[in-house]
Amino acid sequence: MSTQPALLIRGADVLGEGSRDVLVVDGTVVATGPDAATQAPGGTQQLHADGLVLLPGLVDLHTHLREPGREDAETVATGSQAAALGGFTAVLAMANTDPVTDNAEVAERVHDLGRRAGYVDVHPVGAVTKGLRGEELAELGLMARSRARVRVFSDDGRCVQDARLMRRALEYVKAFGGVISQHSQDPRLADGTACCHEGELSGRLGLPGWPSVAEEVVVARDVMLARHTGSRVHVAHVSTAGSVEVLRWAKAQGVAVTAEVTPHHLMLTQDLLSDYDPTFKVNPPLRPAEDVEVLREALADGTIDAVATDHAPHVRQDKEHAFVDAAFGMLGLETALAVVTSTMVTGGRMGWADVARVMSTAPARIAGLTSQGRGVQTGAPANLTLVDPTRVVTVDAARSRSLSRNNPWHGRELTGAVHLTMLRGRVTAREGLVWGEEEQ
Repeated sequence: MSTQPALLIRGADVLGEGSRDVLVVDGTVVATGPDAATQAPGGTQQLHADGLVLLPGLVDLHTHLREPGREDAETVATGSQAAALGGFTAVLAMANTDPVTDNAEVAERVHDLGRRAGYVDVHPVGAVTKGLRGEELAELGLMARSRARVRVFSDDGRCVQDARLMRRALEYVKAFGGVISQHSQDPRLADGTACCHEGELSGRLGLPGWPSVAEEVVVARDVMLARHTGSRVHVAHVSTAGSVEVLRWAKAQGVAVTAEVTPHHLMLTQDLLSDYDPTFKVNPPLRPAEDVEVLREALADGTIDAVATDHAPHVRQDKEHAFVDAAFGMLGLETALAVVTSTMVTGGRMGWADVARVMSTAPARIAGLTSQGRGVQTGAPANLTLVDPTRVVTVDAARSRSLSRNNPWHGRELTGAVHLTMLRGRVTAREGLVWGEEEQ
């Protein structure tokens, strides 16, 4: 890749903490503040960013890119483009591909596809168990030592139900600083048909119930296993107030547990299921408004560490079924920042430095990505996102960069729009266009 011209970003509101100039040279932030302009070499390009907020590039801990195996729903390239448009500079691609990412060869293939696309850093997540079957550990060590340097492992979509196997996985990854990301769903309490929060609504709609306790008992077990092994566990897509209660207790005890919440669980509620629209079928399911309120509080106070999209594209024939038969999942990469802005920033629960923490710094730390989430500071790689904080956008599913259209945000007005995304000094997305389109 050719060297990019030096770029001087003028007057950006860095982390919402005040206007500063930022100089980027050879893919690195080399100066900020009053000295940035004086140090700019000849030929430096300028970008006037008055009124825009500058954040470190966003990092998504939980993305389904579908390749290999379901390239009709998404590819690494199209998912990477969607991520760049959403302000992301790195994504972690989940393991439930076909073939499953349970060995070094598949992990390296996903890694290489990401490098070839070039829009974001794509880091494959390795499966915990072979074939996601929950019976035998996958090749954790080989994936960790591979060219892909896998550090996060998950059977997402399926719970590692066997406590002994989960313990062994936690012990194994401890040796190289890995982390197990758990899909917390006890299948005896919420089986594969469960698709609606268990309560009055599920009974009235006649939909199989997914009780909160099916998540909470697995979260409680796993934090105890993490305490016993001294290893790290990460709780994917937390959705209930009870899980937050367990997390608060575990963190107070010093357990090495982290957790994520999705944008849809921060905004959408179970009431949307009343019309049986399969767009809103997701796992774990949308919960009552009381749970949503607790999740927002937990994200603001740090009990939940990160926002992760759980971007789950599906082709129309997998979604357009009766609700109980439709596939689980929603799109999320292009709208995640706007949802967080609308739910957390606009209402005053969080500032922009907090957004950087939950959408960049903490996810990068959890995943062990040393070149991501390092802030807007001298010497850091120029992985940056410029945001128009007050722009209101009406989401149009037809304009999504994803190959799929299962977009729960269609027709909604969301506040906050990504103006520009930069990966190591190269603009990968700008005002709705991705790298390569700007010059056309």
